[in-house]
Amino acid sequence: MDTLYHQTNKLIQQTQQTFQSLEQSGANAVEVEVDIQEKINAINSNCEKLDVYLYKVPIDQRPNAKMRCDQLKYDARHLQAALAASQQKRARREAAASEREQLLSRRFAPNPDLTTINIDYAIQHQNSLQNSHKGIDEMLHTGANALDSLRSQRLTLKGAHRRIMDMANTLGLSNHTMRLIEKRAVEDKFVLILGIVITLVVIVLVIIYFT
Repeated sequence: MDTLYHQTNKLIQQTQQTFQSLEQSGANAVEVEVDIQEKINAINSNCEKLDVYLYKVPIDQRPNAKMRCDQLKYDARHLQAALAASQQKRARREAAASEREQLLSRRFAPNPDLTTINIDYAIQHQNSLQNSHKGIDEMLHTGANALDSLRSQRLTLKGAHRRIMDMANTLGLSNHTMRLIEKRAVEDKFVLILGIVITLVVIVLVIIYFT
């Protein structure tokens, strides 16, 4: 199990290094993204194997082994989220470049003055609507990513809380220390709920403002 853990941890480090070269990949961005996705799939596969090996570990070593395995899963989720954000950024960049190319290659013929004024007004109105839609879409994507991140952190905190409680029972911590840990967990839960509510309120206000 230790060998597979070290291999997976090394694979995570390699994936993080690949992200550094993704910004400079240019036309090869898709190939680099495919390579990163393959590495993430391999990490997830190794984590599934580690879950199976976990039941073969002695009971006294199992909490520590499970914590290490959960950390690998947490890193894999963050790598997947970073890849999705990079793909969305690249798609928006390619769409903007395509729109610029279409505008540069478009030829306009002279029109009567009245028709020209109407068309100019319609183009301005359409551009304003497109800019508004793009702004709302970006805010929605940002809000969705933030909610996913908060949800992932909540799951991680709950798992860490359970592990700490198990370890605390094993080590024989005092009741006072246990109450402090539970109080901190409740406070973290309130902070998480407050962050989600604020994010939803901001998204709703932005949607109302642009519509």
